[in-house]
Amino acid sequence: MQGKRVAILETRTGAHLGDLIARRGGVPLLAPALAELPDLDPDAIAGVLRIWRTMPIKAVIFQTGVGTKALFHAAEQLGVGGELFARLAESTVVVRGPKPTAELNARQVRIDLRAGSPFTTADVLAAMAPLDLKGEAVLIQRYGADNPELRAALEARGARVAEIATYRWGLPDDLNPMRELLRALAERRLDAVVFTSAVQIHHLFEVARRDGREQQLAADLNACVIASIGPVSTRALASHGVRATCEASPPKLGFLLTALEAALAAGLSEAAGAGV
Repeated sequence: MQGKRVAILETRTGAHLGDLIARRGGVPLLAPALAELPDLDPDAIAGVLRIWRTMPIKAVIFQTGVGTKALFHAAEQLGVGGELFARLAESTVVVRGPKPTAELNARQVRIDLRAGSPFTTADVLAAMAPLDLKGEAVLIQRYGADNPELRAALEARGARVAEIATYRWGLPDDLNPMRELLRALAERRLDAVVFTSAVQIHHLFEVARRDGREQQLAADLNACVIASIGPVSTRALASHGVRATCEASPPKLGFLLTALEAALAAGLSEAAGAGV
């Protein structure tokens, strides 16, 4: 990456991603854009299990690793972990990607349907296509934000949908790193920005809005190489008027870094060809 300055908005694995970029010769700028806030109501879990005892749930959809882990932990704390396992054994277990898969495998929970790569909502729905959901109950383990697309599609197939929250995404307490990122973008001090989730994009625009920078942010981002982890993030960028220069396929960090490195190299080649 030849000394290129690369901004990272990832929170949980941001330091690791920054280290990988530094090993490739890049200069990482960390600006965490997310805080994972607990949003798990024990009463809600107990309520779902009460309903489950009298009304079978046709399918349970696990969307994230951290949410899956939190759900099982809360059930164990409530003393209903065994019942949760038993109820899942009677339902069709659906997973969205490798992280919830790993959490379920660690607990030896049978997985019936797996969304294909790149693990979008459309892929979840495609995996569930064989199921007759008319009049059936479906439980969704919600991730950090609502997924109205998934709920609406299931309801359109006749399902009765319930959701259970485990955590939600909020802005970090310290917004200074994000504000430094906005300044660096405005001053053209960045070569690339890496987005690993759609919510990072929305949060960056929210901080820009608060600081009166929202109108210029799309143009500032479009002046850089923009690396997107996958189609969901790419669509979120487009909704704000930002084009993704490259997109990982499949949506994993290794492929994302390879795509970023190629995009930066292509930019250098173009500059050299233009005599810059």
